[in-house]
Amino acid sequence: MSSDQFSAVKFLGRLGLQQRVLPIYRVPFFELLAQSCESMSLFAGMPMPEEGVTTANGLRNTQYATANNTHLFRGPLYLCYQRGLVDWLENTNPDALIVEANPRYLATASAVKWMHARGRKVIGWGLGAPPPSVSPHFPGKWGERQRGVLRLHFLRQFDALIAYSQRGADEYASLGFPREKIFVAHNAVAPRPVSTPDLRPSTFDTPTILFVGRLQARKRVDRLLRACAEMESKPRLIIVGDGPERASLESLAKEVYPSAEFIGTRHGAELTPFFAEADLFVLPGTGGLAVQEAMAHGLPVIVAKGDGTQDDLVRAGNGWQIPPEDFGALLEVTREALSDVGRLRRMGEESFRIVSEEINIGKMVETFVNALNTTTKK
Repeated sequence: MSSDQFSAVKFLGRLGLQQRVLPIYRVPFFELLAQSCESMSLFAGMPMPEEGVTTANGLRNTQYATANNTHLFRGPLYLCYQRGLVDWLENTNPDALIVEANPRYLATASAVKWMHARGRKVIGWGLGAPPPSVSPHFPGKWGERQRGVLRLHFLRQFDALIAYSQRGADEYASLGFPREKIFVAHNAVAPRPVSTPDLRPSTFDTPTILFVGRLQARKRVDRLLRACAEMESKPRLIIVGDGPERASLESLAKEVYPSAEFIGTRHGAELTPFFAEADLFVLPGTGGLAVQEAMAHGLPVIVAKGDGTQDDLVRAGNGWQIPPEDFGALLEVTREALSDVGRLRRMGEESFRIVSEEINIGKMVETFVNALNTTTKK
């Protein structure tokens, strides 16, 4: 990692960081954050087997404590209790604590209570507070207000909040959390690029479309297969990833787009050749942090609108946001994207600029350190 990845400002204290799980894509960020603190300890457990999350075994420069995650219920009723959270705090004695700002995690309140009893600060880190789904227990406008009150009550236990996106920050503020205590750390998984990507040719006979991500229903890779099948000029389609939908997607591809290439799971440097070969990155469904990685390799992107992180990454200058579950929009925008090679290359250059200057894990660390120092007055 280059020297320009390291924040000049440090948190001069012991940081505790709670996560439900430690996904492998978060490792570079956590390791960089640890180097910006006096010391850091991370507490995380294992996901449910059906989630298929690839987890890391630990971190190079961070004490890693394994939580005993008890998963209660499934779907919208899901709750998680992490045994050992307070014991971990007792053992590590952090000066500040960052936890996931998720009311489904039942041990959070006990951790906040432990920290506050010792005059120490707790920061919540979360996506935001989108309008809650309809609940049979709190119906109608009255129920919506009650759910908002309960959510604000949960958030008010924190001394500050870090939001993944500007939309998330606005949602927290709209509930009544003080805006001056909200920080925006744009969600990123890739470092600031250390070199510019190789120039792509100014023309192409067969454009290459790339998808990278877990193969699950919500990613809507089936729609991408069908969209490529309906295009007059058939693009090369590379699908990198694995997951519960892979077999059914390969079966569908045999029917509608036999030339689709299923590569399997790749991580880190293994992805570089596929990004280099691509002309356009497409994420037809929700979720997917690979968008930022694609941009770091100078690719324009098409993404479905989601939780707000896409709003910060994908703009008119470097890509397109399409309505989720809208096959017609996916087909139309993909055709439009591939119709002008010059524009596509300029958009790729803008993608690279955004990741170089604005949204990368180095910038995330800077925001985290700023939030820590501001909240603790260090």
